[in-house]
Amino acid sequence: MVFEQIRSGGCLSYILGCQETCAGAVVDPALEQIDRYLALLAERGLRARYVIETHTHADHFSAARELGRQLGARIVAHRRSAAPFVDLRVDDGELLIVGQLRLRVMHTPGHTDDSVCLVLPDRVLTGDALLIGGTGRTDLPTGNPEQLHASLFDRLLRLDDATLVFPAHDYKNRSSSTIGAEKANNPRLQKSDREAFVALMRGLDMAMPDHLTEALRTNRTGGKTVKQLIGDAAREVPFMGMDEVRRRIESGAEEIVPLDVRERDAFEAGHIRGARHIPRGQLELRVDKEFPDPTARILAYCQFGMISTLAAATLRTMGYTRAVALDGGVDAWTKAGYPLERSPAQAGRNPSQ
Repeated sequence: MVFEQIRSGGCLSYILGCQETCAGAVVDPALEQIDRYLALLAERGLRARYVIETHTHADHFSAARELGRQLGARIVAHRRSAAPFVDLRVDDGELLIVGQLRLRVMHTPGHTDDSVCLVLPDRVLTGDALLIGGTGRTDLPTGNPEQLHASLFDRLLRLDDATLVFPAHDYKNRSSSTIGAEKANNPRLQKSDREAFVALMRGLDMAMPDHLTEALRTNRTGGKTVKQLIGDAAREVPFMGMDEVRRRIESGAEEIVPLDVRERDAFEAGHIRGARHIPRGQLELRVDKEFPDPTARILAYCQFGMISTLAAATLRTMGYTRAVALDGGVDAWTKAGYPLERSPAQAGRNPSQ
């Protein structure tokens, strides 16, 4: 069996494969690791049949939809998953066949209602139901401590003690454990009484994950993250470095027209010399009047270089085929010691006021 664990911060994902047939599967892929999964599959000579989600993730962005699209693989999740892009919905006791491998689905609700574990002869991929030295939290959407207790003590912990445990998260650089080790040492498993376990879980005071709302939105709907939107836009536009922009402006060349897409107060407080101003939210409605010539070489910029990337991509879509984006933003421009102009009403004021 081919078995690869891929770490991305505290998130763990897996590539499984059958060496005899070269069939494979990817489990709990993270969006920022797509190129790595593709490279590993190619290196191991595997063709992914499935991209499997053990549950709806709330702390990172899933690559399931995009990876499934690129690989031509079926996206698998429990039947309770809210994600509309799931191709194959599975339930407790069913098998996923990957070449000569058999992955048994064990429904383990509690962390989420769509949580599953994948059981192989010598190991189990536990998602967030069981972690090394911990368990999944139950205070996020569809979490339920009573269900988690049943999933752990009536299902998972009844596997053989020698069964290897591979979770979907670990923040202490550990790769695996065993069922026996977790039963003996996991602090949350020492309270086997249902009421005591529920009280323990409900008493945990844990910070909410970063990007919780965005992660749930994208993972449950298949929508794009902000980072994806900016990345898509960046592939559609060229950029111009700050040194080049400053050189062209100081030479008096009129070929480039800076376009500030920040809000008015930011523009008036300080902008690149000669810049015109259209807030990003008004760009599509005002650009034809401001730039009647679609061959204008517009340089879009903003505070940090992200919104202007989106703006430049929009301009190109609208037919301004020479639109470019500043590589950086006003923040980087000022840190580099480059000058800004202020609107007349702001000229006598300190920029910090």
